[in-house]
Amino acid sequence: MTQSLSVSQALALAKGSLEQINVTIIGEISELSDKPGYKAVYFTLSDSDAALSCLMWRNVQRQLDVELRRGMLVEASGAFTVYAAKGRMNFDVKKLRLAGEGELRLKVARLAKKLEAQGLMDPARKRPLPPYPTSIALITSPRGKAIHDVIRTLRRRYPLAEVLVVGVPVEGATAPKQLIEGLRVAQDSSAEVILLVRGGGSYEDLMPFNDEELAQAIAASALPVVTGIGHEPDNSIADMVADLRASTPTAAAERVVPDKSELAASLARMEASFTRSLTAMFETHALRLDGAAQRLQQAFPLKFERDRQRIASLASRLATLGSKSLAPFTAFVELNAARLHDLSPLSALARGYSISYDQDGHVVSSVDAVKSDQQLSVRLVDGSLACTIKEKRHEKTLDISQATYPEENHV
Repeated sequence: MTQSLSVSQALALAKGSLEQINVTIIGEISELSDKPGYKAVYFTLSDSDAALSCLMWRNVQRQLDVELRRGMLVEASGAFTVYAAKGRMNFDVKKLRLAGEGELRLKVARLAKKLEAQGLMDPARKRPLPPYPTSIALITSPRGKAIHDVIRTLRRRYPLAEVLVVGVPVEGATAPKQLIEGLRVAQDSSAEVILLVRGGGSYEDLMPFNDEELAQAIAASALPVVTGIGHEPDNSIADMVADLRASTPTAAAERVVPDKSELAASLARMEASFTRSLTAMFETHALRLDGAAQRLQQAFPLKFERDRQRIASLASRLATLGSKSLAPFTAFVELNAARLHDLSPLSALARGYSISYDQDGHVVSSVDAVKSDQQLSVRLVDGSLACTIKEKRHEKTLDISQATYPEENHV
């Protein structure tokens, strides 16, 4: 018959036996107790069928690269132990790391910190997008659903833009290199902005977009890069270093182009605003012109009346000065006019004299200037006579200075 053991002895035996078993367990942290002052962290690892109480001493926790959270899938290495005072079995965790996707997320988090320290995620480094791009480079799988969603969205919103498709694989071991080459091709094209997109998938499927070399290529791109990778909760390194991150490929397409309907509405509002501004400006100027015209209408009559009075005054002064100034000249002119009148041939004709003209209109001043039977025109004071020369007689020339004139005229 087997010797009976006390409870303490039995638990000590179990404790000694269990602590010899070292295993690695994969499970999800379903409960977590990490209270300040405790010497250990307590949590529960679960799967679909069972749950295991675990503890981790503080010196072990401080060596971890991750912060424990509920829902985290981990790989825990250690041994079973028994807490005799309560008769409970625990799993004493000596090492712990993220399992599966958790390990990938840890690597991505480490890379994110590294790139952030290099300034690749600095908002000041990121460039604005062109407001109205004429050419867009689309880097994605040519066989995925994302390419159709993006092209359809671009055509619907802004059909003026040309879409240049750069088809590359977006998952698999060679995908990062292909994506980097796609960026190079896009930058050598006529594009003004780059769309880097892919549809949804598991975290492992999205790992090419967590590649460090790809992140460096996106940051060094000569063109702004917009990403739309996976679904809304997904966030990759490529999203973090891109100039703009959208939640999905469709959302990325919406971010790089304006909506033509919104653009038309905006133009209509601008036109209406411009029209109102012009109308207000013209009305303001019209009011100013009307006011100026009224002031001119009021000012001109007064101005003209003052000028008319001034001109009349000046004219009166000028007339007075003119009369005084012209008086000597008037007497001189009258005297000379009388002398001219006395010397005028017409005055001589009035006193009974006449003037003879030949057929050419020349004055005949000598009998030698005419011939017998020559026609002459004799001018009298009240008319002229047509005469024919019948006879010429020479007479002695009189000395005018000694001549005496009869008191009456003789014809």
